[in-house]
Amino acid sequence: MNYSELLKISNDKALPEYKETIEIIRSMSTMMDDCKGDFIDMIRKIVARIIKADDFLNEYSDSYYKSKDIAELEAFNSSLYTEIEEENYLTSYANPEYAVSIFGDKLGQLMSSFYIAYRHYFLYIIENNVRPLVKLNHLLLDMITSLREDKKDFNSLLKIYSAFVKGGTVDERELGLQSFYNPENKGAGKIVMNADLSDIRYLYQYGKKITSNEIKTAEFLNSYPDEKIDILVAELTKAYLRGFELAKKDLTIKDSYYVVYNIGQEKIIRALVKNLEKYNLKPLFGNPSSTSINKQYGYDHRFDHALYYDEEMANKNVAIYKEATERIKPLLRKYSGVIAFDSFGEKAFSPKAKKENLKLSEAQQKISQKASIESSQISQQYTPRTETSFTIIGFPVPEIGDKFEEIFDETLKINMIDTLHWEEVQQKILDVLDFAEYVHVKGKNGNRTDIKVKMQVLNDPSKETNFVNCGADVNIPVGELFTSPMLEGTNGILHVKESYLNNITFKDLELVFKDGYVADYSCANMSNPEDGKKLIQEDLLFPHKTLPLGEFAIGTNTPAYIMAKKYDILNLLPILIVEKMGPHFAIGDTCFSWEEDFAVFNPIDGKEITARENSHSAKRKSNIQEAYTNCHTDITLPYEDLDFITVITKDGKKLDIIRDGKFTVEGSEELNIPLDEYGL
Repeated sequence: MNYSELLKISNDKALPEYKETIEIIRSMSTMMDDCKGDFIDMIRKIVARIIKADDFLNEYSDSYYKSKDIAELEAFNSSLYTEIEEENYLTSYANPEYAVSIFGDKLGQLMSSFYIAYRHYFLYIIENNVRPLVKLNHLLLDMITSLREDKKDFNSLLKIYSAFVKGGTVDERELGLQSFYNPENKGAGKIVMNADLSDIRYLYQYGKKITSNEIKTAEFLNSYPDEKIDILVAELTKAYLRGFELAKKDLTIKDSYYVVYNIGQEKIIRALVKNLEKYNLKPLFGNPSSTSINKQYGYDHRFDHALYYDEEMANKNVAIYKEATERIKPLLRKYSGVIAFDSFGEKAFSPKAKKENLKLSEAQQKISQKASIESSQISQQYTPRTETSFTIIGFPVPEIGDKFEEIFDETLKINMIDTLHWEEVQQKILDVLDFAEYVHVKGKNGNRTDIKVKMQVLNDPSKETNFVNCGADVNIPVGELFTSPMLEGTNGILHVKESYLNNITFKDLELVFKDGYVADYSCANMSNPEDGKKLIQEDLLFPHKTLPLGEFAIGTNTPAYIMAKKYDILNLLPILIVEKMGPHFAIGDTCFSWEEDFAVFNPIDGKEITARENSHSAKRKSNIQEAYTNCHTDITLPYEDLDFITVITKDGKKLDIIRDGKFTVEGSEELNIPLDEYGL
């Protein structure tokens, strides 16, 4: 059964219930006018949000957005999100800190989580998915019934909320997967491919928060030369196809790809879709991104599932996922991978630590990790990494500053660097790296990095190599050589003064490695060092106590580094670009997770890259639950803070790769030209 049929069946079943429950909820709005109390105030706000959404549903038609002027659309859009704007959030039930001040500990966190469930209501209407609306309506009515019966205690209300969260079915999961993997579901594609992009009102059709970033991006691209977009799209297409070619993966057995983009980039995406049609590839449009107006809101609710998450729920979710994927396996078999547009330039975010924020217990963390691995195993049956690929590229948002247009153009140039020539230069460095028993990396200018990274043993150096010569295919722009280091024997300190990781700007981040694992850590984000440790635990290590060093790499893209220096945006760039600007270290899985046994070869010398696993990922052969961490976070040391990268051979000889921030290998001198021209 296809997506439209499944959605119609689901909606036909749910619609009578929706009408019945919405009528009850509407009648309640007048009954509560004279009622007082904290619970009533919160319920009243939820009811008002539901009625607002239902009013929209009743008014909505294909001509809705064209019948409204831009001011009306902007006002309505803002009204949906004003509550979580930073100032308003302080006294919102969506804020666990505020909710706890009203309802007390435990009950406050529960009510805050319950409250934000209704922030998704409007988006379900946009998606034309009635079943979730019915479930939310029933949840509200059940909560109200419990409150009326004076069952206001934590356990009574948690029981109701848990039943709602745990009530997922295979049919619902299948519909969700169909919406993701079935090209028939146009979703956001209707906007991308059909909207009049010269009429900025189209942005509001997504139902997402529309800020000046989205508006200015769309306006900028509307006036951007078509020939530049054509060049970008051609290079993106070439990169995606080359990813399959280099890895010897058969793209001809696939027919779909998932496109991840930011609202406002529709002109680029439309051109990309049309170009990929030449290769019989159909787009899957998911949930495009828009600017977060309050990252603290998302941070506060990361672990709300600590309220109810248990082994029974985890096992049920895995079982449902397994059956749902089996139902749609023909679609999954045709899925080729992802083309993603990363963004950068938003204001740096350093979260506030709140004692009210929920955290998973150790037992819950273990359950979560086990379920995550089991789900990954299921995914690997139908969309194995040995058959799929990806391409990621990044561009700035207008929030980056007055020079947005210049930075966009400079970024485009960086992204379009000739990959074939760059790989030839990198090969010179790779040839030296393959002599290494260790690679010694040391910082300067106040950077405390001092680490020796142990290399894997090459059995036949004439046919084998440790490093991937990475051009612009899966990761754009060009410019890195990476490997999976040997854990045993890798020791030392990694320190960065500032790094933007997982949507958080870490300050003075320091990781200490012993035999390849993080043994100690600190950062200067919080006034209390222990809170800084907790931040690292929750945002870099979670759900683990430690992580292995999954990747060591040397970035070679000096033009990108100079761009960052020229516009003073190093702290705003995404890791996708930053990792090309010096040595970087990734904690978590290797770059070959789930495909260690799939042979890959470098494009120039044809050697097999044999460093595809370490002693951690090798555990997959005996206990897969212990082999993967399901995370991979890159941390980069910039050139200016780099004293040297030196190869130490088996006989103790030292061969510099970089010294005083400059490349020293014969044949790599041109990498220094941008640095010299800028005066570094």
